[in-house]
Amino acid sequence: MLSLDYCDIHSMSNIKEFVVLVDDQDNVLGTMEKMDAHKQGCLHRAISVLLFDQDHRMLLQKRASTKYHWPNIWSNAVCSHPREGETYSAAAHRRLPEELGITADLEWQFSFIYKATDDVSALHEHELDHVFFGQIEEAPSNVNPKEVGAVKWIERESLEKEVAYNPDQYSFWFKIILQEIEQRNLWPS
Repeated sequence: MLSLDYCDIHSMSNIKEFVVLVDDQDNVLGTMEKMDAHKQGCLHRAISVLLFDQDHRMLLQKRASTKYHWPNIWSNAVCSHPREGETYSAAAHRRLPEELGITADLEWQFSFIYKATDDVSALHEHELDHVFFGQIEEAPSNVNPKEVGAVKWIERESLEKEVAYNPDQYSFWFKIILQEIEQRNLWPS
């Protein structure tokens, strides 16, 4: 794991972001400004990164309070969108330093489509999400405060209990990812 300064990478944050629109077979249909895609609920590409330590604990990220939707919600280590012409893997590797200030080796695990609406913002997530796993030795200490409110390690059993007792404290897509990990028997052991 290499620690990086997110400020150098994130200095152009005022530029409009676009997402890649796709059909349910991942055929590219075009691009759309990210906020418009979330307002309209258009299916677009996404990535999710799950990070584990040598003891098989998972790193969780609490989304920053300033996020325009799903603020202050616990989720996987990194989630974002590939840019036009960018592979899923390249997007996952790009977002690690932008959000957490680190790098790590990542491996693709699976993909799924989901749709959810944030009741507070009325914005929609409709994504074809590709999930990557990686391993790091210690929790990031130089996170981007515009993206991340907090990080923490959690053991599998504790996470399952927390999600069962407090499901509203976790992102919709993360709960689906956890179900997929369970069904596919992918939790590191």
